[in-house]
Amino acid sequence: MVTAITNFGRSGLYDWLIQRISAVILLAYTLFIVGFIFFSKDFGYVSWSALFDQFWVRLFSLIALLSTVAHAWIGLWSVITDYLTNRMLGTKATLLRILTQTLLGAVALVYTVWGIEILWGI
Repeated sequence: MVTAITNFGRSGLYDWLIQRISAVILLAYTLFIVGFIFFSKDFGYVSWSALFDQFWVRLFSLIALLSTVAHAWIGLWSVITDYLTNRMLGTKATLLRILTQTLLGAVALVYTVWGIEILWGI
C-alpha cells in the first residue's frame, strides 16, 4: 500500500491538478522564451540581459522554476511508487524508495535555491 506521506499533494486529484497547472505554466514560459529568441532583432547578451532585468520576467521565470520542480516531483514520485515496490524488489524496496525520494528531494531543493540565486542575485 502506498501512502500519501511522500507525495507533493494531499490526494491524487490535487497532484493531478498541480501537474496540469504546472504543465500549462511551463508551456506558456517555453513559448515566451522561444518567441523572444525568434522575434528578437538583435539577440545577444545585451537583449537577454535587458529581458531579465524586468521584474515580471524574473517573476515569470521563478513561477516556471517552481512549476518545474513541482511537476517533476509528482511525476518522479509516481514512477518511484509504481516501480520500487515490495512485490518487485522484496523487503528492501521501502528503504530504496525512501533513499531515492530523499536524493531527488535534495536535488530539487539545490536546483530551486540555485535557480532563485541566479534569478534574483541573492
